[in-house]
Amino acid sequence: MTRSAWFRMGPIVVVFATTACWMWTPDLDADAVAAAALMQRYGPEKSSQGPEEWIIRDYFADRRGGFFVDVGAGLAQRNSNTWFLEHERGWSGLAVDAQATFAREWAQDRPASTFVTAFVSDRSGGTGRLWLSAIDWSVASTRQLFTARFGPIAGYVDVPMLTLTDILARAQVTTIDLLSMDIELAEPQALAGFDLARFRPALVGIEAHHEVRQQILDYFAARQYRLIGRYLRIDVTNLWFMPGGFDVDEGRSQVSHRAPSS
Repeated sequence: MTRSAWFRMGPIVVVFATTACWMWTPDLDADAVAAAALMQRYGPEKSSQGPEEWIIRDYFADRRGGFFVDVGAGLAQRNSNTWFLEHERGWSGLAVDAQATFAREWAQDRPASTFVTAFVSDRSGGTGRLWLSAIDWSVASTRQLFTARFGPIAGYVDVPMLTLTDILARAQVTTIDLLSMDIELAEPQALAGFDLARFRPALVGIEAHHEVRQQILDYFAARQYRLIGRYLRIDVTNLWFMPGGFDVDEGRSQVSHRAPSS
């Protein structure tokens, strides 16, 4: 009886699954073409972990002399979204990370950038706890279980908390061309402490794990920032946003006329 019921239900399940895949699976051929086009134009070399560097260069049309804010900056070069901008395009910026161990490398290899050690959150004051991986330096999260997904935990560090708005104000930052954020599920809290309307970055690239993706989408939608659909084909890890009111090509034109921040 169980076997008979299985075969009667089988076609229904198959049809449902096939329909769901057809509705939600991206056009893999189109995705491959889009990714190949970026790689051909800007690659194959890159410092970023994924296609982030190529996307940033594409959006800004390889503009020189901008200003970035890199939250969750990590190492100065390896897996960096901003190394190329500083070393090859003359950008400067502010790097923020809760792990002070990265500061020395930034001071040595990123002379146009300022490194700040801080736990970026929705309030300033007190400390935040960061759980560290024993086998992968790039994995550190406010959530212990998230860090444990990648292997044994080395321990934790408690770091002074600051809002991103306070960090930028102390650094006297007034204009941001690129905001890059990768802080392993802590993005919603960091965004809650960031005055987007005040600093209005021309481009935001933010890691969006499924646990926090909807919160990130809601935050930017409520503040009239648009998700850039063309980069969804290329980058499945991050979401890319721009101020509402213009498309990518118009954005390039407006950005190219902005004076570099000092």
